[in-house]
Amino acid sequence: MVKVKIRKIGNSLGAILPAETLNSHHLTEGDEVIVSVDAEGIRITPYDPDFEDALQAARTGMKKYRNALKELAK
Repeated sequence: MVKVKIRKIGNSLGAILPAETLNSHHLTEGDEVIVSVDAEGIRITPYDPDFEDALQAARTGMKKYRNALKELAK
């Protein structure tokens, strides 16, 4: 766990991540990350285009087979 401070960056606010954190996740300047918020807090994870494609395929399938999935959930 690493404590970081929110700072003004131009007209926005941002958090500067320590070099050790970036290195351990193989992140460099210009890389994209996913920021998600849940009951436990804020989570930052590296962006994975393959995962994004798989998630979109799952959403399409869930939409197409919504009624069948409802029946199976009973």
